[in-house]
Amino acid sequence: MRHISKIGIMLFAVAVVATAIVAGCASAPLRTEASTSGIRAAEEAGAAKVPQASLHLQIAKEELELARGLAARGEKEKAASMLLRAEADAELAVVLSHGDAEKSEAMAAVERVRQLRQDNQ
Repeated sequence: MRHISKIGIMLFAVAVVATAIVAGCASAPLRTEASTSGIRAAEEAGAAKVPQASLHLQIAKEELELARGLAARGEKEKAASMLLRAEADAELAVVLSHGDAEKSEAMAAVERVRQLRQDNQ
């Protein structure tokens, strides 16, 4: 009887700890810093001026808002997943913005080389 009592107490303690962990996770605030800073970086990189980058920037903003709504409804796992998607889309917007800028710079360099060749002939 004494043995069963100790097991029961241990199971009860495990259940209390598990409940506390789940409750702690459920009440933890949504961490949106990475998503918002990614969106800000895309805006600063000029994503709004590059069609493909602009699309991914807009998607990132929408996903951030969806994540906030999911978190408000208590759907923390879905909210966290949506935040990861927002971060990825914001990063893609930055990369596409930089790629477009590099392409423009390369085209300008080629044009300068053509002009120099013409001037030297």
